[in-house]
Amino acid sequence: MILTQSTLPYKYGVVPSIGSLTCIRSSSRRSFAVKAQANDLPLVGNKAPDFEAEAVFDQEFIKVKLSEYIGKKYVILFFYPLDFTFVCPTEITAFSDRYEEFEKLNTEVLGVSVDSVFSHLAWVQTDRKSGGLGDLNYPLVSDITKSISKSFGVLIPDQGIALRGLFIIDKEGVIQHSTINNLGIGRSVDETMRTLQALQYVQENPDEVCPAGWKPGEKSMKPDPKLSKEYFSAI
Repeated sequence: MILTQSTLPYKYGVVPSIGSLTCIRSSSRRSFAVKAQANDLPLVGNKAPDFEAEAVFDQEFIKVKLSEYIGKKYVILFFYPLDFTFVCPTEITAFSDRYEEFEKLNTEVLGVSVDSVFSHLAWVQTDRKSGGLGDLNYPLVSDITKSISKSFGVLIPDQGIALRGLFIIDKEGVIQHSTINNLGIGRSVDETMRTLQALQYVQENPDEVCPAGWKPGEKSMKPDPKLSKEYFSAI
């Protein structure tokens, strides 16, 4: 059976991950292999690709320009496949429900999909019990040209939708963290929050690093063969 966009169930998760280049469709495998070879530089550690696009916020159409946050805020930028689907609203509303916590960390949240602003607006105007979003605390960006998804390396070329990519961008506009999930796997707001807190800690304390699972208040370590023993001796 050849899967197309209309026959591809999200729960099957057959779309390739960039890391493994695993895919049922050979055309997708080829396109992703070419993309992987073309991108010599990783996104992490480099400036985030800038964009300006229409978005929906507070049931109004607005313009969002990523570079306007430089020098002002951290940004959580996450991509999702399509409006009016299944895993997507659980992620989008979860980020909205925790928005105040991100705000306290001087962080903006932006959701992006290839849908139009009209689709975004209709989804926001649909209540949660009917599979909608209700009012959100952050903008939903329209990537109807697919240029944003492509520039961040999450576009599935032959499906025309984005994988579940998430990027943490610091106040200098540099991507400090990225994850990409296949379509059927939702993301964790808790882990995003923890990673953001760890990033901010090491930027405020440049002579320290955060070990696995680090949370605020826990011990960090010095990236030094001798000084790191203080951390290891205490665990």
